[in-house]
Amino acid sequence: MEVVPGIYRIQSDIGPRIMCQYYFDGPDRRLLVDTGIGPTPEDVIAPYLEGVGSSIEAVDDVIVSHADLDHCGGDRQLRKLNPRARLWCHELDRPWIESNTAMVNENYGWHAVFGFPRPDDEERASMLEDLGGDCPVDFGLRGGETMGLGPEWRVEVMHLPGHSLGHLGIWDPRSGAAIILDAVLERGIYSRAGELLIPPRYYDATAYQNTIRRLISLKPSVLLTAHYDVMEGDKAIEWLEKGLAYTYELHETVREALRSGTTDLWELTQHADKKLGPYPDFMTELGASVRSHVNMPGMPVR
Repeated sequence: MEVVPGIYRIQSDIGPRIMCQYYFDGPDRRLLVDTGIGPTPEDVIAPYLEGVGSSIEAVDDVIVSHADLDHCGGDRQLRKLNPRARLWCHELDRPWIESNTAMVNENYGWHAVFGFPRPDDEERASMLEDLGGDCPVDFGLRGGETMGLGPEWRVEVMHLPGHSLGHLGIWDPRSGAAIILDAVLERGIYSRAGELLIPPRYYDATAYQNTIRRLISLKPSVLLTAHYDVMEGDKAIEWLEKGLAYTYELHETVREALRSGTTDLWELTQHADKKLGPYPDFMTELGASVRSHVNMPGMPVR
């Protein structure tokens, strides 16, 4: 749907949850944010754009919000469909976005050395299929750049770190819309039926909290994410505040466990899952968030 004039939300399914990309239809420049998983550009994005009177060949620029398979997995397929489109991402996430092997090993497999369950061969093969093959990025971003889409329409690229170190979002001052994808994940990602599935993962707790505070201070009129419904006004602020409150709960959960003598990261993560979840899917992703709280100042000596 066209959520605000000129900004379209492209929604499809990824397993039991929703997945969204965003299309900016400017008079001078057309921008796509994220490419989904491997087949998304051909199966979802291209038909959608044709349905609103555009086309995937009309896309001038693609901004990849961050390094996760459901946000950059379609990069290679999109490039095949539209070789002239320029691909952008934050420099900090570029190594994982460009290399499927690096993504699987370092983003999804880092915790194996801490005693977490390792992805088996079938899981790795599924990840690589969703990642769609290696694809180079044309330009690196740092946040703070602006992009003109027309004579009276300019959007800002926001650096929203935490979930990943190089997570990007888009601020549209014309409409007051903040496109934040996975920069905030409330208490986790839910199924279409409302079941809590996946924990909020963040690699840097302080950065993640500051990202939420920044977004609250913007007071967006519309908040647009990758896996949640469209939120407006007070509901958007309440949702962001709920995400911030979750980080305080996790911090206290980790603090209490450390004080009780639990220091093993896998044990800490299982404890957090029982207290704040349970998270039936990708529970191991919680380990990154737990580790980021363990490393925050003021935690008990381990």
